[in-house]
Amino acid sequence: MTVTDTADKDRGATAAAAPPVKCLVWDLDGTLWQGTVLEGDLPVLRPGVRDLLDALDRRGILHAVASRNDHDQAWPHLERLGVAEYFVCARIGWGRKPDAVKDIAERLGFATGALAFVDDTEHERAEMAARLPEVRVYTPEDLERLGERPEFTPDVVTADAAGRRRMYQAGMARDRAREAFDGPDEEFLRSLEIEMSIARATEDDLHRLSELTLRTSQMNATGVHYAHDDLVRFIAEPGHEVLAVTMKDRFGSHGAVGVVLLRTDTPRWHLKLLATSCRVVSFGAGSLILRNLLDQAARNGTGVVADFRPTDRNRVMEIAYRFAGFEDAPAEATEELPPAEDGVQRLHAAPDRQSPERAVTVRAVRLGPDAEEDA
Repeated sequence: MTVTDTADKDRGATAAAAPPVKCLVWDLDGTLWQGTVLEGDLPVLRPGVRDLLDALDRRGILHAVASRNDHDQAWPHLERLGVAEYFVCARIGWGRKPDAVKDIAERLGFATGALAFVDDTEHERAEMAARLPEVRVYTPEDLERLGERPEFTPDVVTADAAGRRRMYQAGMARDRAREAFDGPDEEFLRSLEIEMSIARATEDDLHRLSELTLRTSQMNATGVHYAHDDLVRFIAEPGHEVLAVTMKDRFGSHGAVGVVLLRTDTPRWHLKLLATSCRVVSFGAGSLILRNLLDQAARNGTGVVADFRPTDRNRVMEIAYRFAGFEDAPAEATEELPPAEDGVQRLHAAPDRQSPERAVTVRAVRLGPDAEEDA
């Protein structure tokens, strides 16, 4: 179903209630630009398109292309018009556009319902609505006020969101480098020059960290979502730490990739939550964080008790805990902690200094009674 300014109230209400759009997929001829490439036209951008591309990009909404065209003829026009950099994926060819949109969603790691599609041809819009009804569909006439629609207007634009396109483009460059690399994984990781930072969260971090606890299920140790205000209250409690984990490498920043909620005012440190982005699972981010926490706890002469709620989806996180040395907690390790929530297990790791990381540089805030920032 096409959403237009003349849509009836029910359709308008549906659009308003819909989840945010994460990627807008564009047709080219007659939509992004005026003119038809295969007819020999020299395309010009539709009025207002450049501003819309830029505005949505700054909100963290990605752009992609699904066009029936010859790629080698069409792509140079995007470069000539100075807008090629906005597009993280392009499916330009002669296949069906719903297939192209589905492929784009898989490439970006999104559900298809997080995508929207704009096309000037009624037949293409109807086919998209029939085959992928969860994809929101628009006409070129909708573009003039598209940026005002609620599904394109996030409540909060975090620093990570504003740089989302560059992170995805860096990720794709990283993937290409991995495919071309002839050697073991550890050597490839070392070649990336990865740096991890574990720092105390600031107010600017909290929206993104809250988002991480909500969006990641495979790498969330308890499955609990902490809203922004929950994190503010946690930070305010004496002996409580909210840690923000970021990563970068020679291709660019991964942004905020992890959040840690930790109590250090208990006989054994209490790890209430560890959640990491699924984007950095292949770099062993969860294991790196756990090893650093265990090393710092051992420096302070104590072990760590961790909350963990096993699910069908977070098996990878459980493996990270077990490989780090966590075992089912004995009763004496938890006796001074409040009772665990329903379904939550308590895991325990004894004090154990960790060997230095070889493939990744980890810079972490000092934790414990005499905590100071590392130089």
